[in-house]
Amino acid sequence: MIYDVRHVTTYSYGSPVTFAQCALRVLPSSSGGQTVRSSVLRVDPEPASLREHESFFGDRIVLTQIDEPHETMRIEARSTIEVHRTVLPAEAGSEPWHLVRDQAFETVSLAPGSPAHFLYPSSLVPLAAAVTEYARTSFAPRRPVVASLFEFTARMWRDFKYNPDATLVSTPIVEAFENRHGVCQDFAHIMIAGLRGLGLPAAYVSGYIRTVSPLGQPHLTGGDASHAWVAVWCGSRQGWVGVDPTNNILEGNDHVVLSIGRDYADVAPIGGILQGAREQDIKVEVDVIPMD
Repeated sequence: MIYDVRHVTTYSYGSPVTFAQCALRVLPSSSGGQTVRSSVLRVDPEPASLREHESFFGDRIVLTQIDEPHETMRIEARSTIEVHRTVLPAEAGSEPWHLVRDQAFETVSLAPGSPAHFLYPSSLVPLAAAVTEYARTSFAPRRPVVASLFEFTARMWRDFKYNPDATLVSTPIVEAFENRHGVCQDFAHIMIAGLRGLGLPAAYVSGYIRTVSPLGQPHLTGGDASHAWVAVWCGSRQGWVGVDPTNNILEGNDHVVLSIGRDYADVAPIGGILQGAREQDIKVEVDVIPMD
């Protein structure tokens, strides 16, 4: 599947900004499951500098600096991406989860894809006993890790309600867990906390998911959204498996990966510093359009 992905973020400030320095993570990278055919980044006002580098985990980061006063800033990323994943079948066999846990803690590699980086608490994903015990229900002793992971994903989908008004980016995962509602970011963080509490490596994945308009209705420009899900290390034989607890599906050819990290703090699309503005409004438009 080939997608044309358009991601536009517009900031409107309550007073002129005299200086802005931002780190942008809005351009996807090629990986084992996708190939970036082209990507273009446009920033308005025109930056005084624009430099790209790669993060430790392989994500593309563009550092930009705007020196001229401005009251709006518009960031548009447009990419053409070919997605070619092999989706793991539901009946796939795998090692018992406790053996995968042992393998992970015995790992000596510190390469970017090593499970060692995703075993421990991170800034936005602390361990919580209640979340760990919730996850443990799906991970019976000696049960295969993939079957356990599939059940855990389905159980979260049944138990948690998607509600975009229920949480903020800063909402602690324990609060979202106790209230059983939130957005994809909350669900990904809760799943990661539960898995790490059991000793299983889990990573936060940000990106996009293809949405299908109701029959007979046109696609609404800007009507898609950013998305988040989880990659779980299922042992040296199985490797990393992507699961989407918001939709109770596996990472497949409807998913486009943008960044991978320990939690949202590692992959936030836009971050930085401003001088001169006290208030700001943000408008985000996303389109994920199949080209074939």
